[in-house]
Amino acid sequence: MPAITVDNVLVLPRLPKLDESTTVIRPVRRLTTAPSGFEGEGFPVRRAFAGVPTTELDPFLHLDQMGEVEYAPGEPKGTSWHPHRGFETVTYIIDGIFDHQDSHGGGGTITNGDTQWMTAGSGLLHIEAPPEHLVVSGGLFHGTQLWVNLPRVAKMSPPKYQDIRGNQAALVTTPDGGALVRVIAGEIGGHQGPGSTYTPITVAHVTVEPGAQVDLPWRPDFNALVYVLGGRGTVGANGRGVRTGQLAVHGPGDALRFKANARQDSRTPTLDLYIMGGQPIREPVAQYGPFVMNSRDELIQAFEDYQAGRLGVVPAERVPHTGGQGDRP
Repeated sequence: MPAITVDNVLVLPRLPKLDESTTVIRPVRRLTTAPSGFEGEGFPVRRAFAGVPTTELDPFLHLDQMGEVEYAPGEPKGTSWHPHRGFETVTYIIDGIFDHQDSHGGGGTITNGDTQWMTAGSGLLHIEAPPEHLVVSGGLFHGTQLWVNLPRVAKMSPPKYQDIRGNQAALVTTPDGGALVRVIAGEIGGHQGPGSTYTPITVAHVTVEPGAQVDLPWRPDFNALVYVLGGRGTVGANGRGVRTGQLAVHGPGDALRFKANARQDSRTPTLDLYIMGGQPIREPVAQYGPFVMNSRDELIQAFEDYQAGRLGVVPAERVPHTGGQGDRP
């Protein structure tokens, strides 16, 4: 699971050591195991938020772990053209290459450690697929896609993209150097990630070495969701055991605690976690498929706009970046 790594984490800035006399480590309120399924043209996913009440997820809506899968030549798959309105998609590629294109001419190529943050806003048509050369060669594919709700005032914002390259994430380590923390959006211990958000949130990918423990400062007004991308360990003040494909929903407090088991499986030698938290929006959510609005009437309007072509039309020709050679800032 390479994503973005460093040769020596000890050269990185370090998170502050928490004062145990005043810090409240969050307990685990709920532990769920993601069911497996298929998305788009048939690529495997784990539905990380399945079985969790929306009130405990707010401001997040949906999380898929895509793969991890080793494709043979001719096997890589993506999605067909589909609409979105009213929320944001955050696609994080750990291994592999994915191309994005929309009906407004936006998109790009993301690969190991990159994040594409797409604000669908008022609506667009969108496609995600491996580039042609990867379809021919096959290869490893692994990533996540997180859906972030937009508050009512921002649901009809113009669509936009943030292309966040892996080396733009804030890289920090723990006081003992036992973990690599990649801050994609928000702030952890004074270290700010590059992602720009409508609602205050924090998103990070943390790799914990076998036997290491991490105490992560966390805003008390944020919820806290810890999803296990790979490996085994414990999470929370109560040390709940977790493994690949499980989500730990945390209760109140101002810090997160997790520890990697000293012995890991050979295929997943470290504990890798995708950590999310945000300030709840606390607005009504009306969701159907690719549309997330505040009322049934707004959902009906979204479908009518889509059917009338007001969310855009599929371009006659694919843009050059779909060959996997798009410009990379």
